[in-house]
Amino acid sequence: MSDTGSFSMGEGLQVTISDDKMNAFLVFKRVESDPKFTARDLEQYLASQGVKSGLQSDAIYLISQRPQDFYFSQNVVAVGKPPAPGKDGYIKQMFGEEEEESRSPVEREDGSVDYKQVTKLANVKAGQLIAERVPAEPGVPGKTVTGEEIPPKDGKEVHFKIGKNVVVNPEKIAMYAAIDGLVTKTDKDKLNVFPVYEVNGDVDYNIGNIDFVGTVVVRGNILTGFRVKASGDIRVTGGIEGAEVESDGSIEVTGGIIGSNKGFVKAGRNVRCSFVQEGNVIAGEDVLVTQSIMHSNVRAGKSVKCLGAKGLIVGGTIQAGERVTARMIGNSMSTATVVEVGVRPELRQELGELRATMRQQSENLDKTAKALSMLDQMAAAGQLSGDKLALRVKLTATKRQTTEDLQQAKERVLEIEKTLEDATTARVDAVHTLWGGTKIVIGRYTRFVKDASQRVTFRFSDGDIAMVPFY
Repeated sequence: MSDTGSFSMGEGLQVTISDDKMNAFLVFKRVESDPKFTARDLEQYLASQGVKSGLQSDAIYLISQRPQDFYFSQNVVAVGKPPAPGKDGYIKQMFGEEEEESRSPVEREDGSVDYKQVTKLANVKAGQLIAERVPAEPGVPGKTVTGEEIPPKDGKEVHFKIGKNVVVNPEKIAMYAAIDGLVTKTDKDKLNVFPVYEVNGDVDYNIGNIDFVGTVVVRGNILTGFRVKASGDIRVTGGIEGAEVESDGSIEVTGGIIGSNKGFVKAGRNVRCSFVQEGNVIAGEDVLVTQSIMHSNVRAGKSVKCLGAKGLIVGGTIQAGERVTARMIGNSMSTATVVEVGVRPELRQELGELRATMRQQSENLDKTAKALSMLDQMAAAGQLSGDKLALRVKLTATKRQTTEDLQQAKERVLEIEKTLEDATTARVDAVHTLWGGTKIVIGRYTRFVKDASQRVTFRFSDGDIAMVPFY
């Protein structure tokens, strides 16, 4: 060590390391007129105090040059390197997903919609590659100022959600079509290839009801009183009247849905159409409408969007798990219109079922524990016969399984409760006008709107529903 004059580092300096070991600080304990030491001296001293990594060379140099500038402050001399998280794996889809984007209809100048390209189907042949799994990437470790390695959070692996008529290679990185057909994503993101059933015209008395384990394309209308059910998507180039139309995938309607309060349109994923009038529409994810939703009941797991040139929601009840966005909500005549967000009915139902299951599991666990304790006493007294011994093994396994199931159910309950509580992301947007006569419900809170407002968003804030400018 160089000649540091009368200044002794051990006596004159103090090094502290933060609790998380990500910062080291240097403080002058003694203030002297002219302490002398070099940057190298200071680095060696820091090393002797356990600071070995992340040294801030510039700061150390400045302290060695003009110590008096740093007398009365806590000086950062080392900073740890936080770990970098890895990248999550993902599924790269060759068909269906990208197609879906390009398939969304083109809006003309007058607000009407050109659906011609919607009827093009993304057909694949048996053996064709339809998706690849991109593996997760590991994270990069960090380092504390004391030189210890901080393990990173590695990226999460994803797995194929395997549906019907697809095969995955042994390495589980590629998915292929097992039949000729249409790539379709159904609820819970399962990938399927479904055969296609085409109706050249209306679904009427000539055709009858349809229940098909694939994708149904109707090149006409679905008339009142008829039923169309499909495991895949349903595409309708005309309109849907008061019919029952149900798909595990998505439903796409070139025209509108005129339900006359009869029947329903229900999709595992999305429903797209140009308008809904007196209809009942349910979608696991999104309902996307280009013109208007009038006097209808619409329910979406994620969002309801009505954003064409008209983009009007008036009358009826609109429910969405996350968000409702429209150009206009309500009308100048204050027609009663209800918009609810942050409500996921299926989650509330699941919560009820889970709680009932947990009660049952707890009771079973109690009974098993009592029976085991009796068997343990008998074992201690040496009275355990062969069949009782077998029972004891079986009960121990049952207890372990029930405890695991109970734990999983508890975790799911917490997850759902957090989602239900977290109304912070839920919002209602009126891009142009929200009229009086509208009732806004967010989570457990309600607000009646008396006067019209322009370009507003309603969201949950500080225990109430706040109206803020739309952005």
